[in-house]
Amino acid sequence: MLASCLLPGACPSSASDAPAWMHALVSVPLPAHDDKTDAVLLFSEDMFTVQPNGKIKRMERAAYKILRVGGKSYGVISADFDADTRITAMHGWCIPAQGKDYEVKEKDAVETSAHVDGGELSDVRLKTLQIPAADVGNIVGYEVEQEVRPYVLQDEWLFQQPVPTVEARYTLQLPPGWEYKAAWMNHAEIAPATVGNNQWQWVVKNVPAIKIEKEMPPWRGVAEQMVLAMLPPGGPQNKGFQSWDDMGVWQAGLARGRREVSPEIKQKVAGLTASATSTLEKMRGIAAFAQREIRYVALELGIGGYQPHPAPQIFAHRYGDCKDKATLVSAMLTEIGVESYYVIINSERGAVTNTTPPQFGIFDHVILAIKVPEGVSDPSLVAFVNETKLGKLLIFDPTDEMTPFGQLRGALQANYGLLVTPTGGELVEMPQLPATLNATERTAKLKLDDKGTLSGEIREIRRGDPAVYFRYALQSVSKEQDKIKPIEAALANSFGTFQITKASIGNLTQNNLPFVYDYSVVAENYAKSAGDLLLVRPRVIGYDSQNFMETKEARKYPVEFAGPWRNTDTFEIALPAGYEVDDLPPPVNADYSFASYHSKAEVTGKTLKYTRTFEIKELSVPVSKADELKTFYRVIGNDERNTAVLKPGPK
Repeated sequence: MLASCLLPGACPSSASDAPAWMHALVSVPLPAHDDKTDAVLLFSEDMFTVQPNGKIKRMERAAYKILRVGGKSYGVISADFDADTRITAMHGWCIPAQGKDYEVKEKDAVETSAHVDGGELSDVRLKTLQIPAADVGNIVGYEVEQEVRPYVLQDEWLFQQPVPTVEARYTLQLPPGWEYKAAWMNHAEIAPATVGNNQWQWVVKNVPAIKIEKEMPPWRGVAEQMVLAMLPPGGPQNKGFQSWDDMGVWQAGLARGRREVSPEIKQKVAGLTASATSTLEKMRGIAAFAQREIRYVALELGIGGYQPHPAPQIFAHRYGDCKDKATLVSAMLTEIGVESYYVIINSERGAVTNTTPPQFGIFDHVILAIKVPEGVSDPSLVAFVNETKLGKLLIFDPTDEMTPFGQLRGALQANYGLLVTPTGGELVEMPQLPATLNATERTAKLKLDDKGTLSGEIREIRRGDPAVYFRYALQSVSKEQDKIKPIEAALANSFGTFQITKASIGNLTQNNLPFVYDYSVVAENYAKSAGDLLLVRPRVIGYDSQNFMETKEARKYPVEFAGPWRNTDTFEIALPAGYEVDDLPPPVNADYSFASYHSKAEVTGKTLKYTRTFEIKELSVPVSKADELKTFYRVIGNDERNTAVLKPGPK
């Protein structure tokens, strides 16, 4: 796989002619583009050659014309390799607008580790070439050749890029008797041209750039692409996937025997469940052990990037990656008579949909589907899917140490994952949980004086992802004065000046309970004077409005929300002595299929009370509803800015 990146420093250069295929691009007309386009991909070609022994030779070439300074990054090319991949050739060239061509070769490349970060270790390494004179107006290009021994005979042609493409080609060469199956995503199917004996070529032209939009699905879910499965006669184990069931069979094979338990695991399960009085308590004990005591460390070495380590090894070392943690939990659950199955999933909703073709590299995470025994029932268990053959399955992510057992974080909800059973696989939709489990509830008792100073007590109760966010932010904070920083950051968006006079935290480490913040605040000049009137905003803190829809261009991609969400606010403000309410903002009732918002300001005696509820109901909003979503956020924004008018009362 190749990527473009920007590295400091300069590579050696030489005056050498670029190849003819690059020079043929000098006068190619550029496609339509705006003034923010950094570069244009003039031409790309992928050649994928399968040899009879199953080894693969692949060649990739591409050339870009740099239009803006930001396009200099296309002058740096990287190719990865490991024990199963060898780089056989690597060249880069620059055709400047004026002067002689430049060339760099593999000997000029810098070799580095691909990724060693955040508890993750990989044996993949990078060779990186920096092409000289990657400046505005110049053309840069490269060729890279590799030999690969793949785990699966499959390839992905991702021909849509962040910049416009003039022309892209993909050429497939198969041995005699081999076949292929092509599947297309986000693009109409194109028939290939036969360009040789058992050789085919696909060509696309004038491909628009991927438009980056806030809250859009992951680029893997929106990019135009083709997925190819190579099918040898007789079908060896690593043939390309024709169905999700094929991929499930392959994944099940990788995990076979990995969930065998050792005497040490048996002993640990016995200890964890000794005092448990029900199967559910035993399940919770095992889940908590994996979440809290098995560190996340990924050793992505060779096939280890896809195959879990044996459960005894994970248990002994007390660390592993997502598939390792799922493997250990599955093995331990077996000891208490509970079955479970892998779910291979993408950690971002929108990368995989119910129309996504089966493919090798689309997933990046592993969780579990636990077959709940008969009679096990509890209100805390909500993350269920119903599978035709297996019945009721509880979805659990052992890697997510902050989300309670029985629930699921927002990004995995309404997402699609590959359920792996001993006999195959099935693409299933993950559950969407009630919005009340992913909620922030604020209540405030405040008073306003005649100088406009607001003061009082505020309580925030957070559940689900909002609770997880604060627990992660505070888990390593040791100084008491630093524990209010998340609240200070939030209040800074609502008050011009303020002071937190006291604060306390509840249930910081009790993940099965709501996270609680109690604090007192003083905000001077909160109410604004207008003659003898006071203008006060009933919505004291918190923003539910968003402005990412306020763009001149029409929305191209769906909006993906972080998860189902429900915010409720109740603010009570005691009026200053000698004042009464002259005018109130009108109530708001905005109800759409994807979300709703309701607010009301009212007066009870000498108290101004403001209540509101904001709820996300659909996690993906299609482009057809973009205007509705824009209107929805505008309604919220207006309400959040509205003020109540206070006037002096009768003396």
